[in-house]
Amino acid sequence: MGTKLFVGNLSRATTEEDLSALFSRAGTVDSVEVITVQDPSTPKHFAFVDMSSPHEAEKAIRLLNGSDLQGRALKVNIARPREKRPAGGGWYTDQVTPRNRRKGSSRPKSA
Repeated sequence: MGTKLFVGNLSRATTEEDLSALFSRAGTVDSVEVITVQDPSTPKHFAFVDMSSPHEAEKAIRLLNGSDLQGRALKVNIARPREKRPAGGGWYTDQVTPRNRRKGSSRPKSA
């Protein structure tokens, strides 16, 4: 079973082919996925690299974490599972609290 690695601090010019060639020094690369987040306030460019074994993943971390790629120091570590996040995120809450309690309703009082 393979191991997924997180690769951070990438240059926007970095391609999947660049990463595949680099990580193949540590072993067999099953797949590479480069992610670009188009948020103007915090642009992000990172990747996930699947190595064919946990041993090869550890070797890639030892070899490549902190190494230079296109003028940037790579951050390489084992990818964590995605955190579950609540849906929504606006000001509205479905929870009844003493502040927004109204008889027979769980919605906040309107101003």
